[in-house]
Amino acid sequence: MSKRSTTTGLAILALCAAAPPASAETGAEAAAIAQRLLDTLRETNGVPGMAAAIWQDGRIVWDGASGQRDLASGAPVTRDTLFRLASVSKVFTVAAVAQLAEQGRIDLDAPVQRQLPWLGANWPAITPRQLAAHVSGLPHYQPVDANRGSHHYATGRDAVAIFARRDLLSHPGTAYSYSSWGYTLLGAMVEEAAGRSFPDYVAAEVAPGLAIRADATNSDDPHASRAYAFDRGRVVEAPRHDYSYTWGGGGLGGTASAVAAFGGRMIEGRVVRPESFDAMLVPVRLANGNAAGEDGYAVGFGWRIGVDSDDAPFVHHNGVTLGARSTIGLWRGERTAVSLLSNAAWISRMEPTAQMIAAPFRPVPTGLVDAGCPLEARRYSGTLGDTVVEGVVRFRVEQGLCIGTVDQHPAMRAYFGSAMQRTDAALTIIGFDPKGHLARGGLVHPFGIADLRARTDGSFVADVTAGRRLVLRFDQAGR
Repeated sequence: MSKRSTTTGLAILALCAAAPPASAETGAEAAAIAQRLLDTLRETNGVPGMAAAIWQDGRIVWDGASGQRDLASGAPVTRDTLFRLASVSKVFTVAAVAQLAEQGRIDLDAPVQRQLPWLGANWPAITPRQLAAHVSGLPHYQPVDANRGSHHYATGRDAVAIFARRDLLSHPGTAYSYSSWGYTLLGAMVEEAAGRSFPDYVAAEVAPGLAIRADATNSDDPHASRAYAFDRGRVVEAPRHDYSYTWGGGGLGGTASAVAAFGGRMIEGRVVRPESFDAMLVPVRLANGNAAGEDGYAVGFGWRIGVDSDDAPFVHHNGVTLGARSTIGLWRGERTAVSLLSNAAWISRMEPTAQMIAAPFRPVPTGLVDAGCPLEARRYSGTLGDTVVEGVVRFRVEQGLCIGTVDQHPAMRAYFGSAMQRTDAALTIIGFDPKGHLARGGLVHPFGIADLRARTDGSFVADVTAGRRLVLRFDQAGR
């Protein structure tokens, strides 16, 4: 559903969604806002290190880094820092499979059993298309897999043997059930068709020249980030973990700019042909005719298909694993891609957060309502879902931006407090208008960044999560 925000007695800004590209000056302003959002997010959630990047019209226009890649040495995150990609690896896997299908070396609709003669699994026929869309019936990781990262598997074929004798959860094509084991199987198909290891194929053929490779977290690579976890809010180093059991499902690593640039290459038709990418973005249908997917998105050939908060078409994939939380998102029609990577797992809304980090670089939405920065306000009131909230607020203008600090009401602390990461920090509002107004801004909270917009009744609204809206009113009299 589109968001159209409004504010009392103030005229609606006549801003066109098809605005011309930003000038060098506004590009610098956008980069400054994105960096501030990233830094504030990391400070709010307590994640040791984060990075993000924006690709637009053929190049990386911003490459942001924040925090530390190694707490013991104090080494900072830089634009060269390699993060675990977790399930963002899956979009590289489906690109590899689609490439090999273009070359006639993989048949997307033929049974996997026919294309991997050694498989020997007692399953009904499963196709690569079903594996990519998580409708094969294969299970995800199960309790028996608890120690899966303690061994190294020389080949994808060896890794497939872990689950090849397991029963399917459902008949292929009848139900959506997320399965990284399905991507282990796709990775083995890539190795079989290409005659080389999966990480080598991806590095050479899917992402040549980009810093995309097998996870290097526990290696001697000086650019690799350490992996961290939260233990009752305290940051600890995550245990060693070998991802050779699922290179295709979650075992790659890369830099934020490399991930965003890969998204850009997909948009430009440089990885697979444009018509192949078109086909990858068609939702897969179950046997009952429903689209495969969950949480408001459909699933095509690996990619999650949906829209952003302004109904602009948006495709993405998220990832989470030990020492990582990640996302990649594309506005294909706008020729824009965004990536966001972290060196710790944390409860978050990754794709809305990445959308907000990219927002300063994108056309201004229609229907925004002009609102001044409420510098005189000292308190706020409003609701979080159905709960009344109130508290102290402070606003200031820094480097032309309206910046607000919102102390958490007890209901907010209770809501955020169940998360593993830091949850006690004040909420921060970062306005997007370099002239200090607050028609729109990013509301940085422990779960990510929400889209805050002014309304005509004088309130400001942000969807903190899909089912929890925050409505704020600021006491202009300062009482």
